[in-house]
Amino acid sequence: MPCGGPGPYARYSRVMTERRYTEPEVADIFQRATETAAPERQRLPTGEGMTLAELQEIGREVGIAPELVASAAAAMDRGGQATGRSVLGLPIGVGRTVELGRQLSDDEWERLVVDLRETFDAKGKVSRDGALRQWTNGNLHAYIEPGDGGQRLRMRTYNGTARILMILGAGYVGFAGVLAAVLTATSGLTAARLPGVAILTALGISAFGLGAARLPGWAKRRRSQMESVVERLLAAANRPDDTR
Repeated sequence: MPCGGPGPYARYSRVMTERRYTEPEVADIFQRATETAAPERQRLPTGEGMTLAELQEIGREVGIAPELVASAAAAMDRGGQATGRSVLGLPIGVGRTVELGRQLSDDEWERLVVDLRETFDAKGKVSRDGALRQWTNGNLHAYIEPGDGGQRLRMRTYNGTARILMILGAGYVGFAGVLAAVLTATSGLTAARLPGVAILTALGISAFGLGAARLPGWAKRRRSQMESVVERLLAAANRPDDTR
């Protein structure tokens, strides 16, 4: 189906032409559009983002239909905004923010906490500070806070274990490089000392690689979990028998 042509997503494509998507949102849209193929993420100029038409063009290049990209973008917009942090292009942190447009009742908050505990398999800790409610479990945080026209749900997390492994690995490699330079400049990097430098380098590369390797799968799982929490919260709010 040509972009902007007749079809259920044509109107959405025209309306959302000026909407610009950030890097985490780009990854989110293509993850929704297809389970088997995703284009390589492009580095985006700070604050610029990409339009829906640009995303559809990238999708065409890898065989993803424009209407699937538009549908995924619409679903993402309904489910809030994806956020994230990256190190060397790797997703070290993920998050999701959704404007609820109303006040969450005490009963809804309690059900949300139950859902968070079941989804992330963690008891966590509940606290309240004025209008801010939060559920935290280590690096995983969920907040109900004042938003536009009501309250917003904001979830975020980062992979502390992977971060430590990557920092440790980079440190080992850096130390090995400094040691090699010092030995070369002083007494010389002899064959007897070379294995020690090589071991440090190998340890560093292994630690960094171990941390980096776990990030894509971890980020995908966390994004999916956050999306499911948002979907259930919004679905419960739209049920006619929901009591608030």
